[in-house]
Amino acid sequence: MSLSADEKLRVAHRLDALGIDLIEAGFPASNPKEQELFALLGRETFGHADIAAFGMTRRRDVAADADPALRVLADSFTPVCTLVGKTWGLHLDKVVRVDRDENLRMIAESVAFLVGQGKRVVYDAEHFFDGYADDADYALRCLRAALEAGAETVVPCDTNGGTLPDRLRATMDAVVAAVGAEVRVGIHCHDDAGCGVANSLAGVAAGATHVQGTINGYGERCGNANLVTIVPSLQLKLGHTCLTQEQLAELTDASHFLDELLNFTPNPDAPYVGRNAFAHKGGMHVAGVNEDPATFEHLDPDLVGNRRELLVSELSGRGTVRARADAAGLSVDDATVSRVIERVKELEHTGYHFEAADGSFDLLLRKEAGAYEPLFRLESWRVIVEKRADGRVETEATIKIWLDGERYVRTAEGNGPVHALDRALRAAIAEIHPHLKDIELVNFKVRILDERKGTGAITRVLLDSSDGGDVWGSIGVSENIIEASWEALVDSLEFGLQPAPDRAARS
Repeated sequence: MSLSADEKLRVAHRLDALGIDLIEAGFPASNPKEQELFALLGRETFGHADIAAFGMTRRRDVAADADPALRVLADSFTPVCTLVGKTWGLHLDKVVRVDRDENLRMIAESVAFLVGQGKRVVYDAEHFFDGYADDADYALRCLRAALEAGAETVVPCDTNGGTLPDRLRATMDAVVAAVGAEVRVGIHCHDDAGCGVANSLAGVAAGATHVQGTINGYGERCGNANLVTIVPSLQLKLGHTCLTQEQLAELTDASHFLDELLNFTPNPDAPYVGRNAFAHKGGMHVAGVNEDPATFEHLDPDLVGNRRELLVSELSGRGTVRARADAAGLSVDDATVSRVIERVKELEHTGYHFEAADGSFDLLLRKEAGAYEPLFRLESWRVIVEKRADGRVETEATIKIWLDGERYVRTAEGNGPVHALDRALRAAIAEIHPHLKDIELVNFKVRILDERKGTGAITRVLLDSSDGGDVWGSIGVSENIIEASWEALVDSLEFGLQPAPDRAARS
C-alpha cells in the first residue's frame, strides 16, 4: 500500500485527534517522499501527539556523530527518535557481521549521540524474543546498553511474530524484573502467528506501559499488532486509561478513514469496529438482544463508535422482523411477521442473501406490511452490447416505464450494461425525483451460485449504494446476470428514495 506525503499528513492529524501519543512517521532520509513528509510535518501543529523519526543504530566501524543517517535524525525537528538495533546472535553473525561487544557499542553510542542532541530516544530491540530464547543474558545486556546511554523507553520486539503469548509473558516478566525500575518498557509485536494483539496485552500485563502497533494492523507480512483492537481492550477490559471517552467513540470512524484513504474495503469482521462486530442474525441471539443487549454483546457498541445491526436471514426469528419494522415506523401484526419470515426463507433458498442487502429487505418488509409504493411500473428494458472490429465495445440500454400515468422511454449509453441501465433509468425519473443525483453506486459484487452449471448458473448481484451519508445494500438473483443487476439496481434506488427514518431502520 502507498500513501502520498499529503495523505500521510492527513493520517497524522487523524491520529493526533484520536489521542495517539507517538506517531512514528518513518525514515526522514530514506527517499524523497519521506523527506517531503517530514518537511510538511515540521510546519504543522499537533495538539497531543509527538512525531517520532525512525532510524537504525550506527553502522559498524563508523562513529555515531559521523553516521549520515544518525545525523539526519539529529537534525530532524522531531522531539523523539526511534532507533532499532540488533539483539539476536543470528543477525549479528549473518546480517551485520559484528561481534557481540561491537553491537553493544553500536547501541550505546547511537543512543548517547541522539540524547546528546536533545532527543528523547525509544530503543527498539529487534528480534528480542528470538534473541532471548537463544541467549537471555545477552538480550538483556542489549536493553541495558540502551537505557544506560539515556534511552527513555526500551522496547522488546517480536519482529518475526512467531512468539506465543505464554512464552512472551514469561520473557516480559524477566525484562520488567531486570530493567523495569530504571526505564519505561514497551512491547512491539507482529501477527505472523495470529497473536499480535494477544501478545501486546500479555506484555502490558507483565508491566509494559508503551505499546507499538498500527491502525487496523497494517504492516509487514501478516501485519503489526492492531491498535484498533488493543486500545479498547486495554481501556474497556483492563481498566487502563488510553483515550478520553470522546476519542474512543471516534475509533470506528478513524479505522474506516484509513481504510478508505488506502482504497481498502473495511474488514466487516474486525473486532470492535467491524460492521459485523455487533451484528445479530440467529433468532435466539436477536431475541436476547431485544431483551437486554448484554446477553449477546460484550460491550455497548457506542463506546467505540460502532452500532448494532439486526440482520435478517433464514435463521432469524420474529424479534428481528419486529425490531426492523419498529425502527422503520411500520405497524406489523403476527400474521405479517410470519409472512415476512416465510418469504425470507423462500428467497434465501433460491440464492438471496439479505444480511448483506438491508435495503432490499426493508423494501420486502414494506411490501408485506402494505406500505410499499413502487417507484415506477416497468414496461420493458433492452440492452445492446456491440463489439466492433477495432476493439471498441459499445453498450446501449433502452427502458420503457410508467410513472404517475405517463409513459417514459429513455435510451442511454454506458461503459457496461448496468451503467447504461442506470443512466437510462435516471434520465427517465430524475426530474420527478431530484434526490437521485445524490445516490451513487459504491460497490458491485457478483457471485455465481451452483457453479457446476457453468454459464447457465444462477448469479447473485449485490450492490452497495450511498447518498453521501448512509450506505445500504441491495440484491438481485437470476440466471441472467443483467436481470439480477437490474433487480438490485431498482432496489437500491427505491430504498434510497424512502424517507430518511426508513433508511435508518437498518441500525
